[in-house]
Amino acid sequence: MTKVTIVGAGNVGATCANILTISDAASEIVLIDIKPGYAEGKALDIMQSQPTRCFGCKLIGVTSDYSKTANSDVVVITSGLPRKPGMTREDLIGVNAGIVKEVVSNVLEYSPNAILIIISNPMDTMTYLTCKTSNLPKNRVIGFGGVLDSSRFVYYLSQALNTNASNIDGMVIGGHGDTTMIPLKRLAHCKGVSVSELLQEDKLNQVVADTMVGGATLTKLLGTSAWMAPGSAAAFMVKAILHDEQRVIPCSVYLEGEYGQNDICLGVPVKIGKNGWESIVNLKLDEEEKALFEKSAAAVRTMNNVLHDMKIIE
Repeated sequence: MTKVTIVGAGNVGATCANILTISDAASEIVLIDIKPGYAEGKALDIMQSQPTRCFGCKLIGVTSDYSKTANSDVVVITSGLPRKPGMTREDLIGVNAGIVKEVVSNVLEYSPNAILIIISNPMDTMTYLTCKTSNLPKNRVIGFGGVLDSSRFVYYLSQALNTNASNIDGMVIGGHGDTTMIPLKRLAHCKGVSVSELLQEDKLNQVVADTMVGGATLTKLLGTSAWMAPGSAAAFMVKAILHDEQRVIPCSVYLEGEYGQNDICLGVPVKIGKNGWESIVNLKLDEEEKALFEKSAAAVRTMNNVLHDMKIIE
């Protein structure tokens, strides 16, 4: 018997719940939200597809009753507000830090052994906040951004190469932001062949540029943040944990000297299994990639410092 809780029944949370439910990834899934009836409605809508999709997983929606989430193996946290007109990045961090801290406290009251996947923005900083305030072992707190960014990178590579995305391996490390992510074009390959041998440099650089503004592009088209790929990325991570896949994927995790960084959460390749992230894979970055990683870390530290300046963490 396995149980997953998804906190936040918005587009990303509901998409994650839908994918996990119809794929029978867990025995039970709980979708929880503070808006009365919202999670219940999303869950009921998904469950009414059971006759046509033939899944056995049980999904329930609840409003603010964390007792229903008890004994969850994995908890996905999507809670938080988007940045609004007139709101500074510091304002956003302060508001979402309060929400995430409260959610983590509520979740752990009923599921003290859960593995937490953090989606709330700014994701690397909210992952860092959770690591610093939850008293959980660091391997049980995972930020999801690298999986989504890598998925976008692979998609754009597949389009440039006119091949199915399943033929391509590609990875994005660093912070989860338009200017902080690092698509590793040198290490990407298609069926074992380096993409740098298959694409001209200007075309490959365009793929990198498109990847880095992947989220902003969708926001411009949709008028809101994306949800299908983010929800799928979260579900992908949940399944890797529940099924003990020992899959190597880039996630934001707490670093203690790895990649030359300390006391920060950043996207690096980690092995994911039943215990959360189980080890960090040490890539041999070249000098350009190291410099980009340092720059990314500096930008994320600037956001993390807001937590210290506001006394949210010591």
